[in-house]
Amino acid sequence: MEFWFSEFHTPDVKHSIRVNRQLYSKQSEFQRIDIFETPEFGKVLTLDGNVMLTERDEFIYDEMMTHVPMAVHPHIQDVLVIGAGDGGVVRELTRYDQIQRIDLVEMDPAVIEACRSYLPGNACRMDDRRVHISFGNALKFIRRSENTYDLIIVDSTDPFGPSEGLFTREFYGSCYNALKEDGIMVNQQGSPFYREDAEAMQRSHKRIVSTFPISRVYQAHIPTYAAGYWLFGFASKKYHPVDDLNAEKWESLNLRTRYYTPRLHRGCFCLPAFLEEMLEEVEH
Repeated sequence: MEFWFSEFHTPDVKHSIRVNRQLYSKQSEFQRIDIFETPEFGKVLTLDGNVMLTERDEFIYDEMMTHVPMAVHPHIQDVLVIGAGDGGVVRELTRYDQIQRIDLVEMDPAVIEACRSYLPGNACRMDDRRVHISFGNALKFIRRSENTYDLIIVDSTDPFGPSEGLFTREFYGSCYNALKEDGIMVNQQGSPFYREDAEAMQRSHKRIVSTFPISRVYQAHIPTYAAGYWLFGFASKKYHPVDDLNAEKWESLNLRTRYYTPRLHRGCFCLPAFLEEMLEEVEH
């Protein structure tokens, strides 16, 4: 008998992955957590029936969330990561010796527990001495912070259910206050392809534009995410994501990456016409 995991991208579209076996399943206080072993994508983490990562393509998401701001801001030392309980973003951040502290705020301890056990490739640096893990509500955590961080990475689930509060004007205002005078915020913006996702992306972008003086959207191809097309937001008090890119300095670090390069960095901010129009609708 064949076993498939299917995720609905819309009521009329679903993405299916053949499964060898289910490795983990738990209903936590917040959500349903499952980990599957698949022949094509390796281990797959899902939350409430939605794919969060696969071993095959997680590097794309984690590299684009991390290396884009790190190649722009010249002096990142203090970082706040919201969500990202799988550890992939933390893993990429710990590759930078200049970073002194990484505060990770994760709502659900069960996610970290599951990933430590079944996804060690992602969770391998959670015990780095610079990483400080807090469990709880990220909104409450960030309200207590002011002029604290050089970089905030918001690696949340989609803007529905438990993570809805991480896409509000209040939240982005709290991020602005928690950043130092030249700080950067990066967040996942979802897919612009299907209507419901596109409208959520526009709402989020509108709120960020009204909060930060510099706000740009960039893109990546991630096969297992909706439409295989994913967006990220870059918001800053000072630095422009392309004009202030220091490619030579980043390349001098000799970090091996599988997706991100400075050349790709410049290109990922060049958006297709339909997306530019969608963003312009809410920017003015």
